[in-house]
Amino acid sequence: MCTTNTLCHPAGGYKKIFETCEELNEPIPAVVVGVIPEWLSGSLLRLGPGLFEVGAEPFYHLFDGQALMHKFDLKDGHVTYYRKFVKTDAYVRAMTEKRVVITEFGTAAYPDPCKNIFSRFFTYFKGIEVTDNCLVNVYPVGEDFYACTETNYITKVDPDTLETLKRVDLCDYLSVNGVTAHPHIESDGTVYNIGNCFGKNMSLAYNIVKIPPTPKDKSDPIAKSKVLVQLPSSERFKPSYVHSFGMTENYFVFVETPVKINLLKFLTAWSIWGTNYMDCFESNETMGTWFHLATKDPAEYIEHKFRTSAFNLFHHINSYEDDGFIVVDLCTWKGHEFVYNYLYLANLRENWEEVKKAAMRAPQPEVRRYVLPMDVHKVSVGKNLISLPYTTATAVMRSDGTIWLEPEVLFSGPRQAFEFPQINYSKFSGKNYSYAYGLGLNHFIPDRICKLNVKTKDTWVWQEPDSYPSEPIFVQTPDSVEEDDGVLLSIVVNPGADQRPGYLLILNARDLTEIARAEVEVIIPVTFHGMYKP
Repeated sequence: MCTTNTLCHPAGGYKKIFETCEELNEPIPAVVVGVIPEWLSGSLLRLGPGLFEVGAEPFYHLFDGQALMHKFDLKDGHVTYYRKFVKTDAYVRAMTEKRVVITEFGTAAYPDPCKNIFSRFFTYFKGIEVTDNCLVNVYPVGEDFYACTETNYITKVDPDTLETLKRVDLCDYLSVNGVTAHPHIESDGTVYNIGNCFGKNMSLAYNIVKIPPTPKDKSDPIAKSKVLVQLPSSERFKPSYVHSFGMTENYFVFVETPVKINLLKFLTAWSIWGTNYMDCFESNETMGTWFHLATKDPAEYIEHKFRTSAFNLFHHINSYEDDGFIVVDLCTWKGHEFVYNYLYLANLRENWEEVKKAAMRAPQPEVRRYVLPMDVHKVSVGKNLISLPYTTATAVMRSDGTIWLEPEVLFSGPRQAFEFPQINYSKFSGKNYSYAYGLGLNHFIPDRICKLNVKTKDTWVWQEPDSYPSEPIFVQTPDSVEEDDGVLLSIVVNPGADQRPGYLLILNARDLTEIARAEVEVIIPVTFHGMYKP
């Protein structure tokens, strides 16, 4: 049943955003409808999959397609669009051998059938070849820009020409097995990230790492990166999947979910035919979810044991300190079953009725606010420790010394997710804030852009029939005073459009009314994350 506020997609136009496309030889001009603000001069950079099969071999999961970098350039009211595949090892070798050579998230690479049995056998025992397919995000480090996924490899790219410059192995500089695609970046250019690592006596842990701003001698800041603090893992050999983390002015917030990586499976998988990353995930059905805190300076782990019920977490919205409490806003999915199980391309390319049925079985999305008390005394067993006047979130000390958290729900709609959240990051990251912007997923299909007032729970929506937007990026108006004084940039695909099916949409961040759109004559496949470069 489609209510007035949710669209239906019986035509299945969304299937088009999961199809292979060609890169462009040069930027193409866009047709602008409306008037682009004069001050909006820069580039929207986005990443996502652009090649969904190699020869006759398909990629199976949403996070497997080969990385395609997109750029909309805005200048003097004019717009151009450009895209190039990132020339990763995974991509170059696949193109050369015309087959999947490196195992991706949900697609296993098989040995070269042209090799004889002996060389195939030896290929197996070279160890794990980890993918460098950087299809998730792009972010600045010093004066450089890196495309990334969640492994130890990041790829330096030129944000003007979209050329691939070099691959960097973070293991050369840091003790991490990989880092997230969601670093936190301070105004001076300092980059913080988190990844799992081997801690003391071979047990697993999580390291928060820091890359300093560009040094005075203009040398590479990555060479000066270091581990700041180590957080323990709830299970010795099974780290949790970590996609992002929170940061306030003085604290790091790490949420350890029950979605676990079975390391033994992971390490043995590559010597067994046909195993991929997805095969190595499992759910711990009893642990619930753990919150960990560490101070930033000096960087130290805080031993408080915060616990709550099980959920999946991919994206932190924002975290901030208030009067002895830490407020943590999250896009959660209820339960311990891994949401990525529902993101195989076969599922997403199904007809609308089937897409809906699958989403009925999946974990349900909810925007939640958790509040962590810093001042914790054993004396107050059974009492709610939260005294902030504006939230219903609670934290109760239990007799075993753990602190049980219950959230305040900020947004909840059945199978309607507020995801890919963005805020006015430069001014309000780590601070008390009012507004979050997000991509609305309707049974996992992106079909609207949302704004949420986290204080009043008011929402605004932009949507059009058969139109599939991407994560909205907030760009603030120069010299703005109000938090939501700015625009949102999103790439939208309307596959049924006669002439120009892809466009850059520019919305007023205040009320989500359209300011302008810049239309191009090509379809643009799904993108995950990106940034605006002034």
